[in-house]
Amino acid sequence: MDDPREQEAVMQRHFNIRLNMFFFSAFAIFTVIIVRLAILQFVEGPTLSRQESNLRVKDVPMPPMRGSILAAGGEKLAYSTPVQSLYLTLQKSSYSQDSESGKKNYEEAVALAQKLKDAFDRYGDPDKAMSEEDILKAMDLNFQTNNGFVPRRIKADLTSEEIAYFIERKSEFLGIDIVEESIRHYDKDGVAVQTIGYLKKFKSTNDLDRYDPIREAKNEDPSLQYTEEELVGFDGLELYYQNELRGKNGFKSVPIDPRNMANGIPEMTPPEKGYDLHTTINKNVQLVAQQAIMDQIKWVHTHPVSGKVHPHAKTGYAVAMEVDTGNVVAMASMPDYDTNVWQSGGISPDDWNKIINNYQNGTITPISSGRSGHNFESTVYLGSTIKPLSVLIGFNEGLFTTSDRYNDTGIAYFGRNDSSSVRNSSRHVYGRISPREAITYSSNTFMVNMVGEKLWKKYNDKGIDVWDGYMKQFGLGVSTGVDLPREFLGSLDYTDESETSLARLVYSSFGQTGKYTALQLAQYATTLATRGKRMEPHLVSKITDSEGNVIKEFKPKVLNKVKFNDVYWREVIKGMSTEVSAFNGFPYDFARKTGTSEQDYRGRLMENGVFIAFAPRENPKLAVAVVIPEGGFGAHSAAPVARKIFDAYDQEYGLDGVPKKTKKK
Repeated sequence: MDDPREQEAVMQRHFNIRLNMFFFSAFAIFTVIIVRLAILQFVEGPTLSRQESNLRVKDVPMPPMRGSILAAGGEKLAYSTPVQSLYLTLQKSSYSQDSESGKKNYEEAVALAQKLKDAFDRYGDPDKAMSEEDILKAMDLNFQTNNGFVPRRIKADLTSEEIAYFIERKSEFLGIDIVEESIRHYDKDGVAVQTIGYLKKFKSTNDLDRYDPIREAKNEDPSLQYTEEELVGFDGLELYYQNELRGKNGFKSVPIDPRNMANGIPEMTPPEKGYDLHTTINKNVQLVAQQAIMDQIKWVHTHPVSGKVHPHAKTGYAVAMEVDTGNVVAMASMPDYDTNVWQSGGISPDDWNKIINNYQNGTITPISSGRSGHNFESTVYLGSTIKPLSVLIGFNEGLFTTSDRYNDTGIAYFGRNDSSSVRNSSRHVYGRISPREAITYSSNTFMVNMVGEKLWKKYNDKGIDVWDGYMKQFGLGVSTGVDLPREFLGSLDYTDESETSLARLVYSSFGQTGKYTALQLAQYATTLATRGKRMEPHLVSKITDSEGNVIKEFKPKVLNKVKFNDVYWREVIKGMSTEVSAFNGFPYDFARKTGTSEQDYRGRLMENGVFIAFAPRENPKLAVAVVIPEGGFGAHSAAPVARKIFDAYDQEYGLDGVPKKTKKK
């Protein structure tokens, strides 16, 4: 390496390598920059552009037009009508009295409020007059409810004169818009009001779990965002089918400035109307059921039942359910009320005090339409209506056969040394009877000795679990599957371990340990009618869009099948032949069971009327359950209501498949 020329050559090579490394690095860096710029331009560009736009444009949701709820015949039970509302978008960022500019802005707002009031007084409906204070409160000048860019609703349901006035003078009222909204109406005839439900403002639904996901979610789609003032379902079908009925928001895309205030010309996206619900409720049958209950309550007040009048009967419940389809054609919880009191999304204290005891659906909850005179709930003991099932259990468990006979002496003893006893109603003595006749005569003693006591001897303490299993197969103590919220599953007193398992089985055998809803009773009756198919009850047959296109159709659904010997079914259904004077002249052979459940009130036993039936006995079409708390014997208090429901259904659809209202007289 002493040769200077070689040293120079080596240095030149090192220099060339470094120079090449430099150019390669520069090339790589520029390549990365170019690729990154391309990604920003073509891949991330649209997203970044939207984000930037979102910083400058806010989408303000405007509630959609809610779908209708229709009766089976097409009558509107709940529907919305369009109204025009006046909205104001604030033009200033501060109306505070702490600054000169704020004071000036506030004075301008007061002047605008006075100007609006003058227009409302001159062209508006006098019944919907607004004071200056009302208008200023609606303006929300302190931004307590909304941001500056969110329009404030000043007045809803404008008259045509008000609309014309503000449209002609839009330039005089900066920030004013006329927006189409809707008002909810309910059938003035009061058809199944607790079943249909009602609406409340979204901001008033904090105690409903149903809306928690909506409150917690940060939905970026403005068409799905709920506003605080929006009316939403709070009970009944209005709540259960909220998503289907609601539709999608329209929204107003508002340009904003750095102060979060509206700045520029907004763009409007129209809302999408919600879907319509077509219910299975027949309006005529429903109204007959409602009136029948109220008439019967009055009747037991003045006509002796079991030797005495029943002035404490205040409420009544009835469900009529098609046997093959599960369609609920009537669901009456009486007394009821006018759902239109909720029209504004709230209710006055006076109106609330009037409906506080009867705004919930007593056919699916224990909270009744008011209370009977001794504060009984709508769920009462089944009484003798359980006896067809008791006998079925006895047959299936081999406790007796269809040919066995039992000597009914009018009293049955049980327990250690026969220390406890149960008598037949009115101390009747029936002598030698078959299991089928035990149903017809409603023998308590048969159920005690032949079902409750024998089931306990076969299973001992496990007998309760066996009993519970049978109850649930028939829909007693489990959800019916109905498309309504807040369904009560029943009160299973036979699980109370303060009593011996023998006592619990004995009292269960004749219907004195389980309290169930009228809908559960109707499903139970339907399961008897179908000989073991527990049908899912439903209130909506189909859902359609605003053009009438079917979005969803509901088909009959069997929840479970109870498999018993055909002979057992035949014997039990033949036994459902108790004499009921209310059905004198009824043109169909039908299966029925009366019930009179006893309920303790301060040491006195009160009688609740219960009745189940299906018709015709062969090829049944309709099952009905009726409950009249404190109404006395079911044959006299509840059965007359069922008769009127069957007659109404026969007129509309025909219990033999031929609607009688179509026949020529």
